[in-house]
Amino acid sequence: MRIVIKIGTSTLAYPTGHLHIRRTEELCRTVSDIKNAGHEILLVSSGAIGMGVGKLSLKERPSDIPTKQAAAAVGQCELMYTYDRLFGAYNHTVAQILLTGDDFNHADRFLNVRNTIRRLLELGALPVINENDSIATDEIKVGDNDTLSAYVAVQTGADLLILLSDINGLYTADPHTDPSAQLITQVHGITEEIRRLAGGEGSALATGGMRTKLHAAEICGANGCDMVIANGADPSILYAIIEGRPAACTRFYAERRD
Repeated sequence: MRIVIKIGTSTLAYPTGHLHIRRTEELCRTVSDIKNAGHEILLVSSGAIGMGVGKLSLKERPSDIPTKQAAAAVGQCELMYTYDRLFGAYNHTVAQILLTGDDFNHADRFLNVRNTIRRLLELGALPVINENDSIATDEIKVGDNDTLSAYVAVQTGADLLILLSDINGLYTADPHTDPSAQLITQVHGITEEIRRLAGGEGSALATGGMRTKLHAAEICGANGCDMVIANGADPSILYAIIEGRPAACTRFYAERRD
């Protein structure tokens, strides 16, 4: 299978913005093992701004654009250095690709991106994709990596998109405030009832929340790609998801066309 795995900031970093070393090491080991099994993997990785916050010793995620972009520039270096080191230990070569919304809005530009990604996969490399937050503005940015990962999955013909976040999946209510909330393990189509279950924004260092994940599911579903929301706290859940075994996650099934 060709699989896109989106890694949220909350999976990679502590609330301080510093790297969650043990979890990130386990994640890279698991992804390397899955790749060794013959699957094609693309990573869409958040965390540049969050890690920049930690690297620059900022007290909180900045709200002004220049500081956000500065944090992204610093954090992206740290992020790719970490991936290069950890995946390199398992003999996998990473490749950085930074995109903006314009790259999807212009057919010729994304054709070039898609050709590059396909060639990297043919060469056995592991593309690591992120929004180019150091230069992106409101006019050209995608805005969140849930949506970005859905665009990447669709445009590269992926079979599956997995969003690793800080929650197991979609619940019948907010599990942080309602102890009776139940995990919804399967979703066949995004209905108004499903949309109403979406909460607010994500964590302090992250961008987006359940609403952006449902939007990603709609994009994937309309284009024949299944999507899963799972908790990145235990990266080994990737094995169960890819092998089709029961797991604490929500799977959104794509529209099937004859």
